[in-house]
Amino acid sequence: MGHLVGKDIYTQLGKKIDGGTFRTPMNEQFYAILKELYSADEANLVVKMPYSLSSFNKIQRVTKIEKNKLQALLNSSCSKGLIVDVKIKDKFLYIMSPLAVGIFEYTMMRTGKNLNTTKWAHLFEDYIQSPNSFYKANFGNNEQISIMRTVPHTEAVLPSEYVQILDYEKAYEIVQKTDKFSVGICSCRHEKLHLDEKKCDIALETCSSFGVAADYLIRNNLAREVSKSEMLDNLDISREKGLVLNADNVQNRVSFLCQCCSCCCNLLLGISKHGYSNTIVTSTFIAKVENDICTGCGRCAKACPIDAIKMNPDEDTNTKRKKLPEVNNDICLGCGVCVLKCKPKSIQLHKRKERVIHPESTYERVILQSFERGNLQNFIFDNPNSNSHAFMRGFVGAFLKLSPVKKGLMSDALRSRFLKFLTNR
Repeated sequence: MGHLVGKDIYTQLGKKIDGGTFRTPMNEQFYAILKELYSADEANLVVKMPYSLSSFNKIQRVTKIEKNKLQALLNSSCSKGLIVDVKIKDKFLYIMSPLAVGIFEYTMMRTGKNLNTTKWAHLFEDYIQSPNSFYKANFGNNEQISIMRTVPHTEAVLPSEYVQILDYEKAYEIVQKTDKFSVGICSCRHEKLHLDEKKCDIALETCSSFGVAADYLIRNNLAREVSKSEMLDNLDISREKGLVLNADNVQNRVSFLCQCCSCCCNLLLGISKHGYSNTIVTSTFIAKVENDICTGCGRCAKACPIDAIKMNPDEDTNTKRKKLPEVNNDICLGCGVCVLKCKPKSIQLHKRKERVIHPESTYERVILQSFERGNLQNFIFDNPNSNSHAFMRGFVGAFLKLSPVKKGLMSDALRSRFLKFLTNR
């Protein structure tokens, strides 16, 4: 690992990305990804640009890169998904891409000729599977905030509790409230295809995005624009295929909706294969079995995408049924896929007793996600080239990492006041 020391631009780039919303510990695998995807000039730009969403003029002022060169670098980086440009009222704001949702997804969504897609798939797989990397760094301390939350299939919710489904928990309602849509290649499914690990017959083009996120993907040829009716048709297919609906972990202005299968989705595999139950935030519902109705067929267990249902021997001697399903409440996502496959409807989604945290907005999610991962100070003092900002990042970061501080600010009692303070600063 001698090449990872000193002032090497890719080592600096890895450190910068690790300071974003998702932790990305540096190792040889991650270094290889950065060297493959970023030119030296693109790496230098990301290292020097602010951590937070910034205008062209602010980036130029901070990086001191000549305007024409800067615009060219921003354009090339956005087209590769290494930087995201958000169009708000005819003006563009830019921010570096985190590993997820960002570098991995946008890289594996790229289409066209002369792309090293198979190589990229193996590079990402090597990094994700490497010890002490992505999963442990982001979910190893029982973090509550992730980028995705499960959206229940509304047909799976117990009829008497249907009125408790909020609009942001309804996939069809999310689509109805949006006016711009895109569909692109599912990055996880595309990766598994090139690794010869795709076991399903699900189409590649299922990644759905909305609003400003769809606009970014369409402008940069990472997805194609579709109509609302086509988007609704995709939801029908997901229900028929028994796919898990996972959305942007926000209540307002949802930016994406994934239609996930158990063999390909890296976050589902984070639960079923790697044992991190918090890679996806659950819905506010959970599956429960009515033993009196259950026939013991086992379809629910086979359908569960994370193996949260186990078939146990039935001890009731008054029935011909040999087995009964048992739901693991510690990992059940509340997706409803098991319910869709249950003919007697003996398993259905009920409202959870425990409160589930779903941030109201992307801004709140970024604050809470970055805070949990020890990086919030980077977004408050966001100039990486300022000595005063560097001092304040170190000072504030050390304070926020104190266990009592972190535990207190993430508690129900203080979290809303903490978010309100940062929103109004």
